[in-house]
Amino acid sequence: MTTGTAAIADSPDPGTTGLGTTGLGADVTVFDPSMPVADIQATLDAANAAQVDNEMGTTRHAYLFKPGTYGTAQHPLQVKVGYYTEIAGLGASPTDVVINGKVEVYNRCLEGGGTSNCLALVNFWRTLSNLSIKINATGQGGCQASADFWAVSQAVSMRRLDISGGNLSLMDYCSAGPQYASGGFIADSKLPSVTSGSQQQWLTRNSEVAGWSNGVWNQVFSGVVGAPAETGFPNPPYTTLDTTPVSREKPYLFVGPDGTYNVRVPSAQKNSRGVSWADGITPGRTIPIGDFFVATPSDSVHDMNKALSQGKNLLLTPGVYDIASTIRIKRADTVVLGIGHATLTAVGGSTPIEVSDVPGTVIAGVTIDAGPKESPVLLQVGKKPGNNHKSSPDDPTTLSDVYFRVGGPHVGKADVALQVNSDDVIIDHTWVWRADHGVDGLTDTERWNTNTGRNGVVVNGDHVTATGLFVEHFQQYNTVWNGDDGTTILYQNELPYDPPTQADWMNGPVKGWAAYKVDDDVKTHRLYGGGAYVFNQNNPAIHTENGFEVPLSPGVRLHHIMTVNLGAGTLDHVVNGVGGPADTTRIGSPVFLADYPAP
Repeated sequence: MTTGTAAIADSPDPGTTGLGTTGLGADVTVFDPSMPVADIQATLDAANAAQVDNEMGTTRHAYLFKPGTYGTAQHPLQVKVGYYTEIAGLGASPTDVVINGKVEVYNRCLEGGGTSNCLALVNFWRTLSNLSIKINATGQGGCQASADFWAVSQAVSMRRLDISGGNLSLMDYCSAGPQYASGGFIADSKLPSVTSGSQQQWLTRNSEVAGWSNGVWNQVFSGVVGAPAETGFPNPPYTTLDTTPVSREKPYLFVGPDGTYNVRVPSAQKNSRGVSWADGITPGRTIPIGDFFVATPSDSVHDMNKALSQGKNLLLTPGVYDIASTIRIKRADTVVLGIGHATLTAVGGSTPIEVSDVPGTVIAGVTIDAGPKESPVLLQVGKKPGNNHKSSPDDPTTLSDVYFRVGGPHVGKADVALQVNSDDVIIDHTWVWRADHGVDGLTDTERWNTNTGRNGVVVNGDHVTATGLFVEHFQQYNTVWNGDDGTTILYQNELPYDPPTQADWMNGPVKGWAAYKVDDDVKTHRLYGGGAYVFNQNNPAIHTENGFEVPLSPGVRLHHIMTVNLGAGTLDHVVNGVGGPADTTRIGSPVFLADYPAP
């Protein structure tokens, strides 16, 4: 294997820069098919052992596979993926990298020295993309040989995959039997029969599936060949859109025929269905690595902004970056790509990233953490509302696998996590999390007053589309949608666990704040597959009046929405006083509405 040690220079050959043999940083490992399978296996086993319990740690790593085949029928490569780990192929097509074996995530056993309380509820922050898996369980015994297991929850994406030779299970039914899981997201992938099982919610977008079984509360399919029909809703709880109204696949690294690194930036699609690579390379544009400033955590924001102002794009290699001022994206079609879960931490109340009102910006693969001094916003797309936005419906600004944390690894404070002021923006899979647990040592009441966050997502722009919007635990409206003609395809929310009293959880005279608020002046809005969950563990007597609040307008339609009680508190209604209550007489049993308003 080869590893680098610093940023790459503008060289046509990353292997000859003198700055490391890959030029992608010390926390990137590149495998070549000529390497012994045993050596690759040992490296990945050691990585998983280090990361399987490192939920709040600072280690980040990307393991990249050059085109070729890894593992054999007799000696498969069987990979387990821990926290803050990216596994990705470096081919132009997912079929260019083939793994004979498995790539898996199992339940994490939190008690009894790793022997009990086994579940997937906190299996966050990992990425799998751009390769083929020919499932081979040789050497595995018993239950674990029955499928390729991907037992995960939020901030975990599967993209550009071709999986065959067995079943894919999105839960681990082997480690202490079927247990809770709370994911997740798949896009641009060809899949075998999939067992969703105990997954509470899941979005599969622009893919192909041979079959799909099970699902707990909210399973959404958009532009998926072979998707199950939604006619039985809510049993099973399927929501199915034949096509995705607007989408753009995530950029990806690949190695060209001459051995140089490039980034492919897919084009936006409208009313699309199936994988983007069915007829060859994904439509889009290719950017050579020399057109990127390749950053490591030792690089300053000043240097990043200087490179951006000179027309460079930005590649963030794995690591944790302290961001004391703002990374400013001012040029149309700029690409900011993070690998290995690159993490930007706000310092001194900064706004880590701000995007001007320009079309076509793509930000992908980046986690943004709040710091101990309150930031007004962690990522702002577009200037203040009301400007003449220079947007483009054919070249939308796109956020892919962009994640947010307020608290968790350290104290965090942010007024708003993600604010979208521009028109024509795609939010393609985000987890916006005010942490309900972490290493801060705080009680729930202390956390409520310390790790503060008012809103998770605020959308002020028009024609904004969110595919996979996961927003949790904020202290007022978790999501506020002020822009017109917005669309959300799968919304998942948990209301905050930690309000100390009802008085702390009041919206004027109204008990609590809805999980999803569409402004009263909005004329057109669509939501497909939405869930709001309540678990007031700090004070089970607390009530929240509505899971969703929307204007009564002919153009505002909610399709397949629900509320559910997870064991404490009460959500009185699903939407606008209709449906409910989700209380402790029906723990885990949702209150469903097929449509609002009712047809």
